[in-house]
Amino acid sequence: MEWIYLAVAIVFEIGFALGTNATKGFTRLWPSVFTLVCAAGGIFSLSLALRTLDVGVGYTIWTGIGSVGTVVLGALIYKEKITPAKLVSFAAIIGGVVLLRVAAGI
Repeated sequence: MEWIYLAVAIVFEIGFALGTNATKGFTRLWPSVFTLVCAAGGIFSLSLALRTLDVGVGYTIWTGIGSVGTVVLGALIYKEKITPAKLVSFAAIIGGVVLLRVAAGI
């Protein structure tokens, strides 16, 4: 169940990051509400996942996969460029997540 909570937390994390850009400095009401709901939902879901996951593993996966998802969706939604350097960075993040899972015996 902890992995489901973590997956939900990751979705909220991506929504939070993308929503923050859409708020234009928290000057737009509905994007600001969306962003705050995502922030709260992400932290709450992460806290549920961390009941059984090690904090180092859970938090790193949350931020790592959230970062990759944010960059990919940022490219689709906000037309941000994905460069070869970004692709190498994604591979390093994903490799780190896989190694963390292996090291944690998961």
